[in-house]
Amino acid sequence: MFCLTCVILAISVYIYMRLSRGITRSATCLVGKTAIVTGANSGIGYHTVLNLASRGCRVIMADVADMTQSKEKIIEYTNNPNIVTKFVDLASLQSVRDFASDIIKTEDRLDILINNAGIGPSRDNRTKDGLHPVMQINYFAPFLLIHLLLDLLKKSAPSRIVNTSSCFAFLNTLSVKNLNFDDKYGRFIDKFLSYANSKFALIIASDIYAERLRGTGVTCNTIHPGFVATPIIPKVYSVASNVLINTVIWLYNIIYTKYPWEGSQTLVHVAVSKKLEKVTGKHFWDCRPFIKPLGANNKKFCGEIWKATEEILNLKPEEGL
Repeated sequence: MFCLTCVILAISVYIYMRLSRGITRSATCLVGKTAIVTGANSGIGYHTVLNLASRGCRVIMADVADMTQSKEKIIEYTNNPNIVTKFVDLASLQSVRDFASDIIKTEDRLDILINNAGIGPSRDNRTKDGLHPVMQINYFAPFLLIHLLLDLLKKSAPSRIVNTSSCFAFLNTLSVKNLNFDDKYGRFIDKFLSYANSKFALIIASDIYAERLRGTGVTCNTIHPGFVATPIIPKVYSVASNVLINTVIWLYNIIYTKYPWEGSQTLVHVAVSKKLEKVTGKHFWDCRPFIKPLGANNKKFCGEIWKATEEILNLKPEEGL
């Protein structure tokens, strides 16, 4: 009887999740607009680029991977040749600076900045910059990139910044002390918490960006794409050595995850919907506004995280906001 109840519950949840998945209904044309999408080579990023390109947008695909095949497919599917690929390694702050410098030199405008690139739990504990890789790629690098491209975004206003967060932000243990997470024990729970903390920090920073950019025509919002079958999933398997944990992840992946196209819908919606033209400082799930984790409304705490981030990144005076 218990097993039958579990099966019925699982099927019910599956049906509910399938029926409640948000799909953008926006038909906004993006001819004459320019967008940057990080993590553009595969998964959610690839399908986001595909959607924007189909609307006539000039899209700059930014990734550490070789994007040649992805670019060719997108041009073939959309008949939009205005697709550019540029290398950026978010695990290197210098690479982020070089990328931003190149954009500023070569682009006249930037209407949409989508910080989508991210990694799940990592085996490594430090990058060459001395930062935790998950915190750097998921949070510090996007934070720096936004700072570096703000003038171009303001010049192109109305413009939008959309950052990919996660529901795991609700499970964070973020503090100023563990902002640059030290995974010295190598436990999976610590690796998972570094991911949760990075996604919560991104929500905090996005809200402060939204507040400080009011009146400039630049909006900033965050989204949770849902549980999506992307390249991050296999990497989680490789980090979680526990068979039980891997089995649970595998089962959840089989039953409940979205396809990357479905996962890209909220990201695209927040980036292009005319109904959201002046909406800023919000968090979205399935194309709808959603509550934020506890602590996101604590201005003192959020201000401390912002200040600590600026100090860790050692921003130059002209790079401040």
